[in-house]
Amino acid sequence: MSKFTLEEKLSVVQRYLEGSESYASLATSIGTAKVIVQNWVLQYKHHGVDAFTKPYTSYSAQFKLDVLHYMNTYGTSSYETAAIFNIPSPGLVRKWKAQFQTSGLDALRSKKKGRSIMKKESKKAAEVEGSVEALQQEIERLRMENAYLKKLNALVQSKEKLQNKTKRK
Repeated sequence: MSKFTLEEKLSVVQRYLEGSESYASLATSIGTAKVIVQNWVLQYKHHGVDAFTKPYTSYSAQFKLDVLHYMNTYGTSSYETAAIFNIPSPGLVRKWKAQFQTSGLDALRSKKKGRSIMKKESKKAAEVEGSVEALQQEIERLRMENAYLKKLNALVQSKEKLQNKTKRK
């Protein structure tokens, strides 16, 4: 939820456009940063009232790439670019730029949210009983089982030793 209502933002923009107040004085009067007021004015100049009605949206990797390409081609700041493309936060544009510079195009692709689905590994029906892969898997399973039983045995023995020591005392 936004700190300022649509009416408050429009009022501040109108006061600036009338020429009666500066960015700094408007920001001080409403208790925000000068940059935020500048951003509102830029957004309003490019998109009008629609700039302040922001439904949740998910941006495609191609859109993000187009935004970054525009920013590099024309040398616009993240604030100007966000205003031109009607992106709510210039920080989002800076985040995309950093992601693209560090990890490339894959970083701009949307990731699924939520828990990942764990798939059960199905036994391959195609594996023939006695094949090399099947035998190696069985050897590995038996080794793990053996190691588990050794640890369990060691724990039981150490517990018995502790019980014997407490009985002697």
